[in-house]
Amino acid sequence: MPAEPNNWGRFGPEDQRGTLNLLTGDVVLSALAAATTGQVLSLSMPIRGATSSPAPTTVPHLRGRPLPQHFMSVDGGDYAAGARPVGAGLRMADDALIVTHHGTTTHMDALCHMWSGDELYNGHPAARVRSYGATRCGIERVGGVVARGVLFDVPRHLGLDHLPADFRVPAELLAEIAVPRAGDVAVIRTGWPAVWERSHEEYWSGQPGLSAGAGRWLASLDVSAVAADNAAIGGLNDRQLADEPLDDDLHLILLHRHGIHLIEMLWLEELSAAGRTEFVFVAAPLRIEGGTGSPLNPLAIL
Repeated sequence: MPAEPNNWGRFGPEDQRGTLNLLTGDVVLSALAAATTGQVLSLSMPIRGATSSPAPTTVPHLRGRPLPQHFMSVDGGDYAAGARPVGAGLRMADDALIVTHHGTTTHMDALCHMWSGDELYNGHPAARVRSYGATRCGIERVGGVVARGVLFDVPRHLGLDHLPADFRVPAELLAEIAVPRAGDVAVIRTGWPAVWERSHEEYWSGQPGLSAGAGRWLASLDVSAVAADNAAIGGLNDRQLADEPLDDDLHLILLHRHGIHLIEMLWLEELSAAGRTEFVFVAAPLRIEGGTGSPLNPLAIL
């Protein structure tokens, strides 16, 4: 068990959902009051998969990660070439999509995604993560997430378009913007995805993110999840790795020690332009049994 404050055992010895347990019926009903106009914004990046075009490379992603692949098992060209219709006059198209979501598209990390030592969150044996998936703390444990979202629009607060690549957001700066309540989803905007259109090399030169202190502050306030528009919640260097030691690694602080799910690579530009700090946050990962994460299309209801 980690030595510093943590949530191991807090929700029972068999718990695999972490702080999502805080989203009780009363908390969810209270969160719905954050919607005032009914406008719905998608907070996801597009998934542009292809096997014969550069489409996937036009979406921000970490260098070297396998990009989405989109195949068609039957399409219009097949019928033009003489394929037999399904029925009289009836034709259809079927596709197959392969997405390795970590580092390539908007996704949620499961509590089995990262750990230290021989135990996952809450003391579950790391040996239960097998070649066919994780039998503990997989993404299928999440279910649906409906909570009050709180936007920490850090660059707007500082009068910037985006944070510098080496910027690590301190807890004090987050507290100047808002103080979340228990069960909220903390949504962090760095503005970094917009750099992609200007320069892929600049995007890969590093990434701004939360400091370890900011992560601990959010954990102390019992947020149910932490979401950000960068690729790792914390910052990255030009090798796309974290510089912090293990004790200060954001994935270990939040996922491993506190059972706080992470949602990464959001698109927050429209939400920022709307000028709203509070909204209803809705997300439902795919029920991939034993998955270390899932592609996601989070929604903000204003």
